[in-house]
Amino acid sequence: MAGLSYPAAGQLTVPRYGHGTLADLLPAIGSRLGLGGEDLVGLPPAQRWVVVLIDGLGALQLADHADHAPYLASLLRGEGEHAPFDGFTAAVPSTTATSLTTLGTGLAPGQHGIIGYSCRNPRSGQFLNMLTWEGEDDPTALQPHPTYWRRLSEAGTEVGIVAPARFDGSGLTSVSLAGGRFFPVHDERDEDQRIHLVSAAATAGDRSVVYAYERELDHTGHSQGVASAEWRRQLRRIDALTERLRDELPDDVRIIVTGDHGMIDIPTDERIVVEDVPVLQRGVEMVAGEGRLRQLYTEPGQAEAVAARWRNELGDRAVVLTREEAVHRGWYGPVADEVLPRYGDVTVAMLGTWALMTRGLPGEFGLVGMHGSLTAAEMYVPLVVD
Repeated sequence: MAGLSYPAAGQLTVPRYGHGTLADLLPAIGSRLGLGGEDLVGLPPAQRWVVVLIDGLGALQLADHADHAPYLASLLRGEGEHAPFDGFTAAVPSTTATSLTTLGTGLAPGQHGIIGYSCRNPRSGQFLNMLTWEGEDDPTALQPHPTYWRRLSEAGTEVGIVAPARFDGSGLTSVSLAGGRFFPVHDERDEDQRIHLVSAAATAGDRSVVYAYERELDHTGHSQGVASAEWRRQLRRIDALTERLRDELPDDVRIIVTGDHGMIDIPTDERIVVEDVPVLQRGVEMVAGEGRLRQLYTEPGQAEAVAARWRNELGDRAVVLTREEAVHRGWYGPVADEVLPRYGDVTVAMLGTWALMTRGLPGEFGLVGMHGSLTAAEMYVPLVVD
């Protein structure tokens, strides 16, 4: 699209933490509300804000399907009052648990510690799903930092969280969204109710910041693929809903639309199953992460040998790094000492449209669309203001 540029296919997109990632958005709003700091995003002046987070909407997918999202695509092309931010990205991995916590804390994942969809729990040594938090009764022990939502609230800003009712009090909410008033959406199909809740939260005070979450595009992409007619239908619905929300909000309320990651469809013949390749199992104790970015926890002292075997086996289908190499390349931003062991001894970022599957996570075999790696299609997310 005019005005926006992205790396060529096959190149890795390493986040520029502090220069245009999800971690920079709330601090930019905070600077506009007098909390100090620098607006690294270039937002217009405003005292009331609505942040619409569309799960699964990448900037490249929006550009490729512009005809199905005329409102959002026009903003992405720079046809609105405010130019889009060129080069805005998710963190690594490009996945929901990491992205929402990166947005909500204003920190890189190496600092906040929600390092992906799953990891080895440093408290128990067991597999931990960081989206559902099953088996971990205290998520805040792993993410103790106060959210930026809380910082805004304590500074006198009205903070509203508009999300499905079942997310109220969940583990992910506690580590990424705590600090504001939760406005539960009891029926996500009731768009009148959703708009009413966002409007009520946005007009609750002279200064306000509201988070509004939309998840159906991601669900559809996972189950049917970005190339599906149903994905395009959902995009049309969300585009119309967002434009309607803009029209019904007061003029002094700025609406920001972004995503948490992009998505690509994975062909069935480009899925490598770890358990079907004996050389990939040697020296590996646990496989976690996403199908597009795996964290490998190796037997003691085996990281270099495992990385070498995986590089040899996967070739140009993946970038395979040891933990130290990934940290050195800046994939996770600054990494705190207590967070470092959560990352796998080896990280495997898939390229092209390849995915790395494990029978330990059978539910992933039914996914069509996936994300998590560092390709442009997964990393770049829109950041538009109206």
